[in-house]
Amino acid sequence: MQSSVPQERAVTEKRQDIHFAEKDEALRNDVRALGNMVGELLIEQGGEALYKTVESARQLAIGRREGDADASAKLDALLEKMNATAARDIVRAFSTYFQVVNTAEQVHRIRRRRDYLKDTNQRQPRSLDETFHRLHEAGFEADAVDELLQQLEIEPVFTAHPTETTRRTVLRKQQNIVRHMVDMQNPALTPQEANTCFESIRADITAIWQTEESPTEGLTVFDELEHTLFFLTDVIYRMVPPFFEGINAARTAVYGDTGSHAPLPNLLRFASWIGGDASSSNEISARIVRDTLARQRSLILDLYYRDSLGLAEKLSQSSSRIDIDDAVSKRIESYTQQFPNVSGTTPHRYRGMPYRILLRLICQRLQATYDEEAFPYESADQFIDDLQIIANSLAKRKGSNAGLFAVKRLIRRVKIFGFHFLSLDIRHNAVDLQKVVGHCLGEDDWDLQSSEQRAERLRTILENNDSPSVEPDNDAKRLLALFTAISYCRRKYGQKAIGLLLVRHCSGPDDVLATLLLARWADLRTLEGYVPLDVAPTCESSPELVNAAALMAGILDDPYYQKHLLARGSRQTVMLSTSEASSDGGVAASRWNLQKAHTELGEIFSAHNIEYTLFHGRGSLTGRGSVSDGIACGHLRATEHGEAVNERYGVRGIAFRTLEKAFSSVATAAAGIDNKASDTTAWSDAMNTIAVTGDKVYQDLFGGEGDFAEYFRAATPIDVVEEMRIGMHAPAEGYDSAQLRRDVPWAFAWAQSRHLLPAWYGFGSGLGRAIVDHGESFVRDMVRDWPFFRRLTNDVEIALAIADPGIAAHYSELAGSELHNKFFPAIETEFELSMNTILNICEQKVLLENNNTLRRSIRLRNPYVDPMSLLQVELLQRWREGGCEDRSLLTALIASVNGISRGLQTSG
Repeated sequence: MQSSVPQERAVTEKRQDIHFAEKDEALRNDVRALGNMVGELLIEQGGEALYKTVESARQLAIGRREGDADASAKLDALLEKMNATAARDIVRAFSTYFQVVNTAEQVHRIRRRRDYLKDTNQRQPRSLDETFHRLHEAGFEADAVDELLQQLEIEPVFTAHPTETTRRTVLRKQQNIVRHMVDMQNPALTPQEANTCFESIRADITAIWQTEESPTEGLTVFDELEHTLFFLTDVIYRMVPPFFEGINAARTAVYGDTGSHAPLPNLLRFASWIGGDASSSNEISARIVRDTLARQRSLILDLYYRDSLGLAEKLSQSSSRIDIDDAVSKRIESYTQQFPNVSGTTPHRYRGMPYRILLRLICQRLQATYDEEAFPYESADQFIDDLQIIANSLAKRKGSNAGLFAVKRLIRRVKIFGFHFLSLDIRHNAVDLQKVVGHCLGEDDWDLQSSEQRAERLRTILENNDSPSVEPDNDAKRLLALFTAISYCRRKYGQKAIGLLLVRHCSGPDDVLATLLLARWADLRTLEGYVPLDVAPTCESSPELVNAAALMAGILDDPYYQKHLLARGSRQTVMLSTSEASSDGGVAASRWNLQKAHTELGEIFSAHNIEYTLFHGRGSLTGRGSVSDGIACGHLRATEHGEAVNERYGVRGIAFRTLEKAFSSVATAAAGIDNKASDTTAWSDAMNTIAVTGDKVYQDLFGGEGDFAEYFRAATPIDVVEEMRIGMHAPAEGYDSAQLRRDVPWAFAWAQSRHLLPAWYGFGSGLGRAIVDHGESFVRDMVRDWPFFRRLTNDVEIALAIADPGIAAHYSELAGSELHNKFFPAIETEFELSMNTILNICEQKVLLENNNTLRRSIRLRNPYVDPMSLLQVELLQRWREGGCEDRSLLTALIASVNGISRGLQTSG
């Protein structure tokens, strides 16, 4: 498909001029070695013809990037004549390359972190070591640091996996590759050992090539759950104790081992929406909630069982050599009576090894818990108590260097994960809750009543403990059953098994009261009559963010809710997200509304003397918001969207780095180190100008009811995304423009087509207006001195660097000349304006001039992403012309979606 549009913006540097700093030479060598291995794989598995086609496409893409018009025409011609099978192989080849490149970059991040740890003369930014040094330099003494640590909470919340569908077996092979690459860094390896590692890498890459990477059918809730649990069981579970040990070591390195340090609190925990997000999936039911938590429980119990067996092997102390506490002997005696079969199966040689005997009995009790047989653990605390008995005995009986460390590690894991593994948030739309309440009260005009009228009625019902007035219908039974399942799961798996009750599109106190009433009707309450869970309103759209403070003020002033809050320890959570706001009005308006909501909510909660958590709904780097602001309270709760999980938690070294950066952010924010007081009033006026102007430009393009929705569906692969059911729970056709932007993976589709519009569109116009109104030097001061604006500008700059108008034009032409000519010129104009304005105020010649690592990565990746993008355009045209019936074309398109996502490393 020939494109009549101009080539993308001029490139001033050749590919061969891309510079690698000395510190990154190892990465360059790894990429070269792995790239050669992929080339050899293509010849072996696909033949010389496949390799030559891939190499030709790559070279032509490079030429096209460097302004060679002949290369562009030849690349188009090469891709146009490919059949579906050949196209899929080409996409898979480039995707495999990105797989190994992404792996090499992960290994290099681990390598760089180790370099910092070995070099005592420099500290890695946002490392644990650097964080405690900053606290010390800011005047925090040891006692103050201990007090600060008691305030901190970090809680990643895993959401459904919208873009990544990689099989567990492939993920495990990727981990093996990382492990072998790290092993190869050992200078003590013999040539034979190094070659063994290299051939193991080749074997895993080849096996990945021969494995269908992604399921061809749509994902279920349990597919998403299993994918996320892989990272919990294989990475995070193992990494948690070293993370806490790292905090202790860094604290000791700075403040000394005075012996007076308070024990580290369990400042880390994990939660999930998978299996509980009823607002986004009609699959969520009482059974799904029960099955989700049952699956999580079975996995964590299995991990504890394996670790306990490992401890039994490790703790071989003999009673003839050491003394043990009486508590150990008494526990052995008690458990021997409960599990007499264990004594019969214990080898005679173990009889004089008390710790080993007790741990085998503990394993039997874990098995009884798993099988729901006699004498199970009723709670994780009982399991901790058993382990603590062993730890105390070891500590007092000269066992500190003979196994105590391993026992403490398991205790820390149990304290973090309990018997539930992940707390399950339950998320509902407020309108769905109110619909059921209205039906159960027999009030047909319930939805017509004002928020105040409903709140007054609900307060009366809650105070009087009234039951439903009419027999629940099917919808009501389903919802009440879900609340009943919540109550059951809290009893069975522990109080932390259920996280927040999130109320989406909450508009007033009546919505949180309706949530409490439904919970009460399902008998989800304490003996005193209060619901033992936190209700959290969510604010996601621009109007909701603007109204967030007023909403919470009204909720906090409600007399019945005040009683509930008091019973919950006077602590409130509210979720803030730009997931819808950036669709409503562009990145500047959404981020500014979010920033103002942070400030205003903090003032509201302080006025009411309420401890609070701002729960951040974030996604990848561009397009879905930031958590850098709004954590001065010391609590960081943020969603980890599916597409980012592998990047942040794929291997242990990276997962550690992810958490230490989170720790650094929340610790320094709570300490006030990064909150230097400054008068931002004038800056706020300029930011208002940027937001308002950008919003108007955004709405001028996106706000139409018909044409733009049609353009979006034609100029992006959204129809393929729908077939994959990526983030989809309802059909998009027939929606108006505003609904379309919220109910489909809007940002993901724009990223696939290389537009990334939600992440930058309108920003250049807003910035230009601010320069006119306030002056160029004034706006430059904002970038230099205002962290919020600097982060916003940096994020937009990254989005512009990833976006590509030249490639996007090909997608745009799929919409036909009328729609293309109506919308794309405005997109091109705004892109150039945004790019040039940012370059001007940042005093740069090229985008990402001050971030050479990211800039280099994007430039090196483009020749491999471009052929996949152009091929996706060609396949889309053919597939649509055939009525979207050709399954072979769809399969190739799905492969292209996964490949482009892997190459860009962003979902928008």
